[in-house]
Amino acid sequence: MLETLKEWDRSLFVYLNQLGSESFDGFWIFITKIESWTFLFIFFAFLLFKYFPRKKASVIALLTIITAVVSFSLKYQTKSMVARLRPSQLPEWATSIRILQHPTDFSFFSGHASVSMAVTLFLILWLRTSTKWIYVLFLWPLLFSFSRIYVGVHYPSDIMVGWVVGGMIALIMYYISKKGIPNKLDSGLNNPGNR
Repeated sequence: MLETLKEWDRSLFVYLNQLGSESFDGFWIFITKIESWTFLFIFFAFLLFKYFPRKKASVIALLTIITAVVSFSLKYQTKSMVARLRPSQLPEWATSIRILQHPTDFSFFSGHASVSMAVTLFLILWLRTSTKWIYVLFLWPLLFSFSRIYVGVHYPSDIMVGWVVGGMIALIMYYISKKGIPNKLDSGLNNPGNR
């Protein structure tokens, strides 16, 4: 059963990776770089300070950073323990898949997927009662994560496990912070619906 799942994972990777073409390489290389999303992080901060008073927004922003750090740390430890080679590191695939990046660490699980999902879900949980459009933010982990398959460095299972791990971290951090943030920080909310 495990071998069957591995084979499906590899086959799906090859299929998705080979959908790419040189015409779109520049776009996906841009998408896969964390610095390309700086405008989105600024937008995250804007939303927090728009819908929450300054002190509470600052606390949630700090907790968002902590959520990202926890996700990144867990990813780093897991990669070292599992030691799964990336598709781009397999000699037998050197000429049969599209490889646009060459990271030297291991594959399982994707930090791009886990961190982006952790941050996105954490913010959505806080902002979901403030704006109905907040769920559009899920486009970030979708695009950011798929880019890792496109550039040839992650299997679909790396992405899916990353999403699950990131989502669990976000849920835990949200419920801890929801109980831990003092009620007095709710005073003066910018959005009366959050009272």
